[in-house]
Amino acid sequence: MKDKIELLKKKKAEAKSGGGEDKIALQHSKGKLTARERIELLIDEGTFEEVDMFVKHRSREFGLDKQQFPGDGVVTGFAKINNRPVAIYSQDFTVFGGSLSEAHAEKICKIMDMAMKVGIPVIGLNDSGGARIQEGVVSLGGYAEIFLRNTLASGVIPQISAILGPCAGGAVYSPAITDFIFMVKHTSHMFVTGPNVVKTVTHEEVSFEDLGGAETHAAKSGVAHFALDNEVEIFEGIRNLIDYLPLNYKDSAPEYKFDFNRELIEPKLNDIVPDNPNKPYNMKDIIHLLTDEGEFLEVHKYFAENLIVGFGRVGGISIGIVANQPQLLAGVLDINASVKGARFVRFCDAFNIPLLVLEDVPGFLPGTEQEWNGIIRHGSKLLFAFCEATVPKVTVIIRKAYGGAYDVMNSKHIRGDFNFAWPSAEIAVMGPKGAVEIIFKKEISESSNREEALNQKLDEYIYKFANPYVAAERGYIDDVIEPAVTKLKLIKAFQLLKNKVDKNPKKKHCNIPL
Repeated sequence: MKDKIELLKKKKAEAKSGGGEDKIALQHSKGKLTARERIELLIDEGTFEEVDMFVKHRSREFGLDKQQFPGDGVVTGFAKINNRPVAIYSQDFTVFGGSLSEAHAEKICKIMDMAMKVGIPVIGLNDSGGARIQEGVVSLGGYAEIFLRNTLASGVIPQISAILGPCAGGAVYSPAITDFIFMVKHTSHMFVTGPNVVKTVTHEEVSFEDLGGAETHAAKSGVAHFALDNEVEIFEGIRNLIDYLPLNYKDSAPEYKFDFNRELIEPKLNDIVPDNPNKPYNMKDIIHLLTDEGEFLEVHKYFAENLIVGFGRVGGISIGIVANQPQLLAGVLDINASVKGARFVRFCDAFNIPLLVLEDVPGFLPGTEQEWNGIIRHGSKLLFAFCEATVPKVTVIIRKAYGGAYDVMNSKHIRGDFNFAWPSAEIAVMGPKGAVEIIFKKEISESSNREEALNQKLDEYIYKFANPYVAAERGYIDDVIEPAVTKLKLIKAFQLLKNKVDKNPKKKHCNIPL
């Protein structure tokens, strides 16, 4: 037995060495960690239970029979993050450049299948050159097996992807199906076709970074939800994100202890919104005053910045926040903001995370570019997401709520549970000036002093309609509240809604306007 145990230890040491010391040194020289180092930094110390350490590929073509490494380029297993179970796979770039083979894919599929059975999140640490060319269609089939599991797991368990190196071709679609993508600035890249192919086909010259770098995907394409400076920050970000999420769709996110006897009135909220309705302010100042300890994990921070989405806690309960940002494009909804918001709302609804909507929206962005690119179709995604959501939903109208955007941003009419408004709220079909110019067009044009007539009608319209009280009289607003008491109101609302039950009609699945 002693000899057999020694052989076991030798084989395990061989598997843990990956592609060998030279390859590990090369990985480090690029500022990248190894697959196992990444796992150890991400998880709670000593909790990793590896599976399939000894798996090898079965290919015999192109000399691969002479190149075999235990583990075959991916480390898989189970661990704990903040004392909660997760499944993890970490691709090993020191072995065949992390390329995906049939055996490599089977290892990933095995832990995904187990994660679905036991109801725990899957975290993928991606660092791969793509499909293993020598295996041909077999490796492509391996990708498709993973894609299928990503799709079946969607809405069942949270799926998180970290891109820590190259991710090209078919490899990008697995992360794209998952719920959140983290990328490292200047190190990770994602693209369907690389710069050389782009140049050949379209004659465009573009660098790896400009085509598919972290900053490109975080700000332009919206593919990346988080772009951070290094791998350590990535792992801290994943650990932080996991804290806001349930383990699966039947579970609830962790609820933190909260002192309900503390001072919950926030006088600073009374002074944030300017008296001039056309003057911007930073909605994040309001968010930080409403969340517990002022903590807010923003998602898609650099993409469609006119809409803010992210996670916080109110009274210890994990919530998703959707808020217009008056500092950018006056907080209007455009194509990118609508898609960003819809995706986030649907995630929260899938995983029982209550929603808080902070509204200051003058409408949808006008223009030919928006119309021709489908603002109707894309804008309806956000509407559809809020209508479909059955989780607790609370809206606070901070200032403007104009036109169809009022309806879309979780109005009472689409099953908003509690809808509050500040005294500064303006709920109307359109802005006062535009409305007056239409309603009183004839009177103004016939007046001897058109400017005076316009201002008079404007004052009259604002007094009658550009306020929250008409909506409150109809019951569309549950209460008009002093800004300072907003946090207290939200805590009480979300506590009351903890056991809310709402259902959608029975169906196979909906047909969201993709």
